[in-house]
Amino acid sequence: MENEDKILIKQIGLCLIAFIAFIMICNSIVIVNAGQRGVLLTWGAVTDVRQEGLSFKIPFAQSVKSIDVKTVKLEVEALAYSKDIQTVNSKIALNYHLLPESVGTLYKEIGKDFENRIIAPAIQEAVKAVSAKYTAQELIEKRGEVKEGIKTQLTERLLSRNMIVDEVSIINFDFSLAFEQAVEAKQVAQQDALKAQNKLEQVKFEADQRVAQAQAEAEAIKIQAEAITQQGGEDYVNLKAVEKWNGVLPIQMIPNATMPFINLTK
Repeated sequence: MENEDKILIKQIGLCLIAFIAFIMICNSIVIVNAGQRGVLLTWGAVTDVRQEGLSFKIPFAQSVKSIDVKTVKLEVEALAYSKDIQTVNSKIALNYHLLPESVGTLYKEIGKDFENRIIAPAIQEAVKAVSAKYTAQELIEKRGEVKEGIKTQLTERLLSRNMIVDEVSIINFDFSLAFEQAVEAKQVAQQDALKAQNKLEQVKFEADQRVAQAQAEAEAIKIQAEAITQQGGEDYVNLKAVEKWNGVLPIQMIPNATMPFINLTK
């Protein structure tokens, strides 16, 4: 009976050892996914950076923190003021990536919360610095130039932290309600002015047409008068009278009056 108990205890011990060994082996395997680097910590201190793929660590004494080195998109809202003291609420999208060889230093100095501690404040400062150079109207009209200015500012700020700016996009510019109403009123005024100008040009065109028509009629009358004078005015007048006569002779004759259209002297 004692031998059976010893055998049972031995089997339990072996199973326990095997289980512990299995846990140790599993805890020593490290898998770093594609597009990441593994920061190796030994008792909490950064001691190495592991590449993509399979590697090993000392169980319990070491741990690995995975950090993305592929391009990552971050959207941040920023409040700024334009050159003419208009409130500008912006939404900026930043595509960036970390320098793979510098993730150990980055983790040691900042940790994994570098987006909130470094990148977001850098975007806020860049937007403020660039927005202050333009009026609110210019921020709208020169959107591409403003974007490039923000990108340049961010590139300089983040490069010192081993972060590379790939692209910057301005998702939206929002201004105060008073400014938007002023812009709308200006657009309406411009449209009204354009309509008035078009109307004035139309009136001028119609007046020019009437003048041209009057000049043409005057010229026609002048030519006709000259023709009458050259061809004999009396004959022309008699011809016109004949054209208008209905062919009926007058019933009563006035003493000493001549018969219409009959010239006895000729």
